[in-house]
Formats: sequence, structure tokens, C-alpha cells
Amino acid sequence: MSKKVLLLGGAGFIGFNITRFLAENRDYSLTIADNFARGKQDELFTELVNKHNVRVIAGDYTDPKAYDQLDEEYDQLYMLASVVGVDNANSIPHEIIRINTALIYNTLEWMRRAKIGKVLFTSTSECYAGTVDAFGYTIPTPEQVPLCIEDIGHPRFTYAVTKMLGESGFLNYGRMLNIETTIVRYHNVYGPRMGFKHVIPHLAIRFRQGETPFKVYGHDQTRAFCYITDAVKGTVLAMEQPNTNGEIYHIGTQEEISIGELIHYTGELMHFNGEYENAPTYPGSVSRRCPDITKARTQLGFEPEVSWKDGLKQTIGWYNEYLEQGKKVYE
Repeated sequence: MSKKVLLLGGAGFIGFNITRFLAENRDYSLTIADNFARGKQDELFTELVNKHNVRVIAGDYTDPKAYDQLDEEYDQLYMLASVVGVDNANSIPHEIIRINTALIYNTLEWMRRAKIGKVLFTSTSECYAGTVDAFGYTIPTPEQVPLCIEDIGHPRFTYAVTKMLGESGFLNYGRMLNIETTIVRYHNVYGPRMGFKHVIPHLAIRFRQGETPFKVYGHDQTRAFCYITDAVKGTVLAMEQPNTNGEIYHIGTQEEISIGELIHYTGELMHFNGEYENAPTYPGSVSRRCPDITKARTQLGFEPEVSWKDGLKQTIGWYNEYLEQGKKVYE
């Protein structure tokens, strides 16, 4: 019998790709619930919905009444809905708090009356952003890392605070409501069609604008970037593998590279022949981040397949083609 799957926030970057993966590889009945503030209803979205008969329920899910549109029973719930992005956190931190908190609380309360087989909440490495810098915690970093914010008043960390709330909320509601619950923490997921509020699309635009010398912000900071197809496979494994109730999984790669390496290779792909100039990083940005994915490997069978250079090449290629067609920049 076909499983009923609800993807709350399923029109966003990661949500869309999970929906497409499930539609192409599973015989599931899929529903996307989204307000489309960031989700993009382009030709790819329309094709996916029409080809695979995906149900779409548009609504403002910060309003609890929006949940009345949903069915009363789902086998799987992917909770992906949130406002993300460093630019948003720095410019509208109050809205990050309001929107993400409302989405979390309304979903948890709806779960009281709905019949949900299993829920997966998508979180972030930002939850332990302060732990490595403040306390020198282990890198690569495992799931049992204490969660820490260095400056609770800094707008940069409002997103992380709401994700901490979500982790606690879903794990505890899940236990009290007897709903199987799993958390995944994403680590710098990227790929085509991710919008323009992220570091790699920013780089593509800046190189196309001919910036020179090209400023390398945070050149010595390190990250481990995870290509979208790997992130999707890890997420679906966390949802579908048995014995993951109450577990948290780091989804990413252990290919730790410097931001300088990322920018210089992007420059190669963009055929940049100018000079580079190191520059200070953005406020609140941590010096290192790389996940220990041993738990996901051993318990889920997760194994990243796309190297950062191959993924970056595909991503930059997509953005160049998109912008050369004169299409508009979107969130």
C-alpha cells in the first residue's frame, strides 16, 4: 500500500529535491504544504507536480488554521519549513524568531490531533556554532556535541536558536505523543536552484559582475560542503531506516576545505584572471565546521558520493546558464 507523505516546506530548495527523489524512486502519495515565500513555482516545480500527481496545499502555516487544509493521517511527515539564510538573520531577526517558532509550535500542536506514523525534523549545524570556537570541541564534530550560542543577542544566531527549539520540541512532543521522531542536522547543503541567499550563488554573481580585486571574506575559515543529492539521500535514509526513533544524525561530508579554496576554485570555473584580496569575515561566522558522519554511516548506510569540486562545478554551471538567460535573481 502506498505511503502518504507530507512535506511541510516541500517547495524550498531541499524540500523540492526530497519530493523529486521520492516521486522518482518510491510509489508514495506525496503532498507539499508551503507558503511559497521561498519555494519557487517554476517550470521544474510544475513539471514535478503534474508528472507525479503531487498534491500542493498553499497556505500560511504560521496561522494554525492553515493546518485544517491538511489530511488527518500521514505515514511520514518531513518538517522542513523555516526561514533560513545569514542575510535574513542579520536583517530580520525578529521575523526569524516569529515565523520559525510559529511553524514549529503549530506543527507540534497539529500533531496532537493528526495521526502521524513518523516525523523527521530538519535542523542545522548552526545549533552548535559556538561550541567549537568557545570550547575547542572535537572536529569532525559528532552528534553528542553540546549546543552552544556564543552571543545570545547577536541576530546571526536567531535561526540556530529556533532550530534548537525545534529539536527539543519534536523529540519531546514525539515521545509524549508516541510518534516516532528523528532529527537531521544539515551541514552547508548546496546545489542548483538553491536561490541566491547563499555563499555559492553570491560568488557566481560577484564574479559575473567583474569584482577586482576579488575579496575573499573569511579566507582561512573551513567548511564541509554537502551536495544536494547526498543531503537528500541521507535525509530519506534517516526517515526510512528502522530504529531511528529519538536519534539525531549529522548529514554532510567530511571533506573540510577553506573558504579560500572554495573561492579560488569558483574563480577557475568562472575563468577569473584577476587578483584576490583576503578580507575580514562576516560577524558571527565560526572559524571551523565539519561533521563527524560516522553515526549516519553505520546506522543509516549513508555515504556521500559527490566531491565538493564536482558539486561546485555543476552548481556554478547551472547558475551561469540561469543568469545568461536573463532570468531574475530570487531568494
